[in-house]
Amino acid sequence: MFHHESVLLKESIEGLNINPNGIYVDCTLGGGGHSSEILKRLDKGFLYCFDQDEEAIIAANTRLKRISRRYEIIQRNFKDLKEELNHRNVCKVNGILFDLGVSSPQFDQGKRGFSYQKEAKLDMRMDVNQSLSAYDIVNHYAFQDLFRIISRYGEERYAKNIARGIEKAREKKAIETTFELVDIIKKSVPAKSLRGKHPAKRTFQALRIETNRELEVLPEALEKAIDLLDVDGRICVISFHSLEDRIVKDIFKKYSKTPDVPRGLPILPKDLERPILKRINRKVIIPSNEELEENNRAHSAKLRIVQKVKEK
Repeated sequence: MFHHESVLLKESIEGLNINPNGIYVDCTLGGGGHSSEILKRLDKGFLYCFDQDEEAIIAANTRLKRISRRYEIIQRNFKDLKEELNHRNVCKVNGILFDLGVSSPQFDQGKRGFSYQKEAKLDMRMDVNQSLSAYDIVNHYAFQDLFRIISRYGEERYAKNIARGIEKAREKKAIETTFELVDIIKKSVPAKSLRGKHPAKRTFQALRIETNRELEVLPEALEKAIDLLDVDGRICVISFHSLEDRIVKDIFKKYSKTPDVPRGLPILPKDLERPILKRINRKVIIPSNEELEENNRAHSAKLRIVQKVKEK
């Protein structure tokens, strides 16, 4: 059973300001929580959903068709959203949602290899048809590359120790499973770091990001989303770690600031008066205390919302 509790559901759906006759895109279908709520609010409108995970698509499709048939699920990475929608003669949309978190079932089902708390073969692929997996990274990346991704994507202070530990361990035998990797990580960090947060959390995050090229495709997808968005349409992005949030924040800032104007202009051209985007929430939106109590995975979630003011 593929069940995922959507984070910041009420806030993100309200943030989209849904037009019942508009066209909407859920770039991260997952369990279909956000898509379900969008679909319930559509009359003559239409919803396009993107996901790479076959299990998620099957489960979400079952859920969505009980609500309405006014949707299509596209099994592609969200970096392809513009090309896929243009292929369907859709050039403008009224709202786009990104929920950048990993679905609960991908963690909970041990076979996917996402979780450091379940024994499984190292995998972590969102799209099981792609070739690169966490197993390949752990067993074949050079020390410097391991250090780079664990340090950057995991923001792990003991990245060098962990990368060295992986390098030494795989000289004896391939590192096959999640628990084998967890054991190596625990042996590579100081004893004091074994208290509190799980010592493998940051390394597993880094491997997942590298496996799925998450931070590489996000800027491209956001740029395409801004192009696709019609004037007065909105983009909502829910992120779960600082690197994602920084990318979102920087791109939204880039398009929401007033352009530099040459000195000496007596009258500011109207086209230069307004930026392309307007930030709906000046302060980032975070889960309520009630949501945090009900859903532990809502911790660290941040929602940013922008509205398109004019075309690029």
